[in-house]
Amino acid sequence: MTRYRLAFAITGAVAMLFPVYWMVVTAISSSADMRGPGLHLWPTSVRWENLTDPLSKFPYGMWAVNSVFIAVVAVVLTVVINLIAGYAFAKLRFPGRNVLFILIISTLMVPVQVVMVPQFHLVVDFGLIGSDWGVIVPRLAEAFGLFMARQFMMAIPDELIEAAQCDGSSQWRIFRTVVLPLCRPLIAVLVIFTFMWRWNEFAWPLIVLKDPESYTLQVGLLFLKNQYGQDYGSLMAMSLLSMIPMIIVFALFQRHFVEGMARSGIK
Repeated sequence: MTRYRLAFAITGAVAMLFPVYWMVVTAISSSADMRGPGLHLWPTSVRWENLTDPLSKFPYGMWAVNSVFIAVVAVVLTVVINLIAGYAFAKLRFPGRNVLFILIISTLMVPVQVVMVPQFHLVVDFGLIGSDWGVIVPRLAEAFGLFMARQFMMAIPDELIEAAQCDGSSQWRIFRTVVLPLCRPLIAVLVIFTFMWRWNEFAWPLIVLKDPESYTLQVGLLFLKNQYGQDYGSLMAMSLLSMIPMIIVFALFQRHFVEGMARSGIK
């Protein structure tokens, strides 16, 4: 039985990793290899120009910096908001708590495209059009992250909070010293998901950002697609580079990821 499980796991890993491997092969292949007959699992000649040419001709580094700034700031602010709101909905008692929570969660059923027009008007009214903050601010509060935070914190025993209250601790101190140390798995899940959403976000940055130097990587890849057309090697090389930060973030937080998903009630 162990052999079958191992074989199944290896087969699944190969199936999931093969698209990444194919991206690497395409990123270093010449046009002749890609257009030639047959299936080439490795290029006949490595073409590093697919990587160096776009980097030298376009502000790819600036796009990467913009994406990192937007993703990191959005992750920090969104995770903080979700944790505080999740604690309020899980452990504090106030009128209309459940109704308000249901209303917030119901926004998950609203397509993102529906709210883009009012969001755009708000960004214009606040003078944030064309800036990184115009991309960050409208989506700081995520209903999905709030749901996960509330579900996770509801599993924290009320006796811990009551004991801290008996010691005279304020709600803010209880949140910082009692609840937060227990929320490391939750924080790992929120960081991974929020970073993934913000890093891969395309439509909203495309609407808000006007200057090519302020583009994020995802918008910049569309710009490269229009420039390179059928040069799939260069396009795939740039796409491959854009995956690296996401892999790094997952590697840093993956140890707590499974525990955080399980304890948040996400099956």
